Amino acid sequence: MARSMSSYLAADLGAESGRVILGSLAGGRLEIEEIRRFPNQPVELPSGLYWDAFRLFHEIVEGLTIAGRERHVKPAGIGVDTWGVDFGLLAADGGLIDCPRHYRDPRTNGVPDRLFEKVPRAEVFARTGIQIMSINSLYQLYSMRLANSAALENAQRLLFMPDLLNYWLTGVERNEVTISSTSQFYDPKARRFATDMLERLGIPSRILAELIEPGCTLGPLLPRLAESTGLGAVPVHAVGSHDTASAVAAVPARGDGWCYISSGTWSLMGVESAAPVIDEQSYKLNFTNEAGVAGRTRLLKNIAGLWLLQECRRAWAAEGERFGYDELMQMAEAAGPARTIVDPDDFLQPGDMPARIAAWCGGRSLEAPKTKGEFCRTILESLAHRYRDVLEGLEGLTGSRIHTIHIVGGGSRNSLLNQLVADVTGRKVVAGPIEATAAGNLLVQAIGAGEVSGIDEAREIVRQSFQIAEFQPKPESR
Repeated sequence: MARSMSSYLAADLGAESGRVILGSLAGGRLEIEEIRRFPNQPVELPSGLYWDAFRLFHEIVEGLTIAGRERHVKPAGIGVDTWGVDFGLLAADGGLIDCPRHYRDPRTNGVPDRLFEKVPRAEVFARTGIQIMSINSLYQLYSMRLANSAALENAQRLLFMPDLLNYWLTGVERNEVTISSTSQFYDPKARRFATDMLERLGIPSRILAELIEPGCTLGPLLPRLAESTGLGAVPVHAVGSHDTASAVAAVPARGDGWCYISSGTWSLMGVESAAPVIDEQSYKLNFTNEAGVAGRTRLLKNIAGLWLLQECRRAWAAEGERFGYDELMQMAEAAGPARTIVDPDDFLQPGDMPARIAAWCGGRSLEAPKTKGEFCRTILESLAHRYRDVLEGLEGLTGSRIHTIHIVGGGSRNSLLNQLVADVTGRKVVAGPIEATAAGNLLVQAIGAGEVSGIDEAREIVRQSFQIAEFQPKPESR
């Protein structure tokens, strides 16, 4: 097990907020402490919807400075994880010439169908094993090619969000494999980029960096950051840089017969597989094969998740009614069973979510929710039913029954949703840890540093360190 006390720092960025987290590892237990939280607010410009990448980096450095200057931490490593698909483009001098676009930017609307005229849809899936979604990096790049983008023409390097932040920390340009696998131009069987497919689309493969695995050391903090933060030349490790990869690394599971849901703005639901599952059935069901930690594959489905609830909350706040999530859950509980089940994946774009849900129901002659509690209950029950559909797909693809659903991430604290999932699927739900992504980030660093032997020991540390809750299906729901 782990040696005497050591510390690691994790920068964990989600679609709504980011954190810098301190992890302390000793005696086979991991303790985590959030030392800085900051909002992640996209910026809408006339040219599109962007992430404020410079602000995010500034906030990370502020968090590192708190650790070094105020807390006098001497960490054994730093790791960065973020959401998938989005990227920045660098010029030959290393300057940013195309700020990362938000995956909800409308520039990719209709682009997949235009791309399939060059490379057929079935071939794209066969090469990459990735769920066809317009937000994927492949369609973002092809939209730039269609627009004759000067930034793409002049770019010398593409770095996905965590790669970009790592570059600004270390000066080292690399593409970490778990984040790269979300792009839909990564070949999960060969574990390399599908450069020939990009060239057929007129997208220059020269912009891609060397691929590295989770646990690799990128290099020390740049000297000016080492001095300004007070941390010194601490190594920056590549982790499961896609936040779901880090979260899955911290699923407190044993043995076989389990699946996971990384629950937050998105719900990422899947199983851990020894190899990619790319066949007619996975193509038909539109599943995805993303790289995981320790050479494993995350066979999963992207589901719209608690985004719908977040957008409802935002719409009501714009009308002057502000609710905490606990209040919304109490309202959903009081509303009773939903009258209508919607498809969460029909609501990927931002907007007035209550109005959009009502219109969706009206267009299908279904009863729309009326009260705010009913909207919340409809969203939660709809997610539970969508999880059941995906569960059945996973069992069909793997040929194995799943008896336990592990829900990790911020959404795992939603006890009403957890119980609804147990009831609708008829399976045991194990909820927690809430901080799975941060824990996975920290523990993969510890694996890279040689302090933890591998993923099995990391999961044992998670089981020993965090509170989890179990939800059994209610008898009347079976």
